[in-house]
Amino acid sequence: MKLLVKFNLLYVLAMLLGIGCSGLIARNMLQENAREEVLNSARLMMDKAVAVRAYTSKQITPLLETQMKYEFLPQSVPSYSAVEVLAAVQAKHPEFAYKEATLNPTNPRDRAVGWEVDIVSQFRSNGELKEFVGERDTPMGRSLFISRPLRITDPACLRCHSSVEAAPKTMVDKYGPANGFGWTHNEVVGAQIMSVPMNLPLERAERSFKLFITALVGVFVAVGVLLNVAIWAFVVRPVTRLSALADRVSQGDLEAPEFATGSSDEIGTLAQSFARMRASVVQAMKMLES
Repeated sequence: MKLLVKFNLLYVLAMLLGIGCSGLIARNMLQENAREEVLNSARLMMDKAVAVRAYTSKQITPLLETQMKYEFLPQSVPSYSAVEVLAAVQAKHPEFAYKEATLNPTNPRDRAVGWEVDIVSQFRSNGELKEFVGERDTPMGRSLFISRPLRITDPACLRCHSSVEAAPKTMVDKYGPANGFGWTHNEVVGAQIMSVPMNLPLERAERSFKLFITALVGVFVAVGVLLNVAIWAFVVRPVTRLSALADRVSQGDLEAPEFATGSSDEIGTLAQSFARMRASVVQAMKMLES
């Protein structure tokens, strides 16, 4: 097996190993970055919902107290405002989905279903849990969600949700007496859930991964070509010429030319050793002839 073939086999093995290890690390890193990107976006939207709730509770609800005596206005409810604002955002950014999933809501649209009930149950069973992040499969693909507990910490909330008798008559007239009552102070009644599909970030990560691998393969191939040219020019060709001259001398061809090299590297040292050996062989053959 020729020297260049041996070198290329070792180089291809090293290239495959390098690309495999680098690709595995890069893919995991890109996917993790994509997940963090989705998570940061979800947290930003969740913070926006929290800000809308606080704004409604502190500035909007007090302004509507007089009107609420004659007609219940859902715009005065923090959760309603947060859902409506996020729905407007979702109209332009459908990848986001926000819900205040509640076990016993006043508004039926907020009722927790299926996997949302499991999330609320986790918050109810673990009072120390402040945030829960997970992934789930949806018809649109893999989705990441972030959730936070809806805990009754403001006594003002119990005016509407403690009992039918204590609730504003206008609210009972609008939604009925069957749901949204019996809440107690410090109880976890639901969860804020923000969902964001991971398809687009993962697709971007996959494109970046393919571009990285393509560039890496290109670099390895270019380096391999340069190394092949260098090895052929500085090692294989001189050794081949030196081998051919040695073969001629060994067969008694005293007219074989000198091996000319101006280098001082290992090939140059080998050429000098060959020149001394050639001179010794020539001298010995002349002595034998005489």
